[in-house]
Amino acid sequence: MTRILQKELEKLKKKLLGLSAIVEDNLHMAIRAVENRDLELAQEVEERDCQIDEMEIEVEEECLKILALHQPVAIDLRFLIAILKINNDLERIGDQAVNISHKVKYLRENLEVKVNFDFQAMFEKVQKMLHTCLDALINLDAELARSVCAMDNDVDRMKHDLPKEAFAIIKDQPDKVRSLFALLGVARNLERIADLATNISEDVIYMVEGTIIRHSGDT
Repeated sequence: MTRILQKELEKLKKKLLGLSAIVEDNLHMAIRAVENRDLELAQEVEERDCQIDEMEIEVEEECLKILALHQPVAIDLRFLIAILKINNDLERIGDQAVNISHKVKYLRENLEVKVNFDFQAMFEKVQKMLHTCLDALINLDAELARSVCAMDNDVDRMKHDLPKEAFAIIKDQPDKVRSLFALLGVARNLERIADLATNISEDVIYMVEGTIIRHSGDT
């Protein structure tokens, strides 16, 4: 029974990693769509989200089947609990990528709109967080996961000053309001993805060490 269970768990992990690869790729595409104001690429992000939703359901159903048939305990049970939570967070990251792609049509209205904010740095930081938390998952590396938790504060700091600047521009140039609100929305979506990557990292730590660090400040 144990050998069969381990095979099932390994198959489940491969499915989750397949989902994570598509989610990560969709985020890259959404960011490129914003950078290039590319409506076709934004549409592709939205279309690919259906595949993410289907895969998320498959992983959840597989988890529930294993729980029902094998009644795992100890580390195997912990693994399944973490997989269920990570699976849900990956689907939500996919949704945030779609939300980012929705902003492209508004940004095209004012291609020249500029803010004194380094979106590229925020893009790179969030993508690094997602990639690193997925590496931590693949390698079951708790220390790597902790490094993601530490990066979340950087993203929060990056976003902090944007609303004040955007509203100052809106006051002087009300014709750019939709594009500026779209930029604010992109920043919020990126911040949310950073939070979800942090959630995944916390679940990797739980999977590896059996320790719940959420709200503890233990990063």
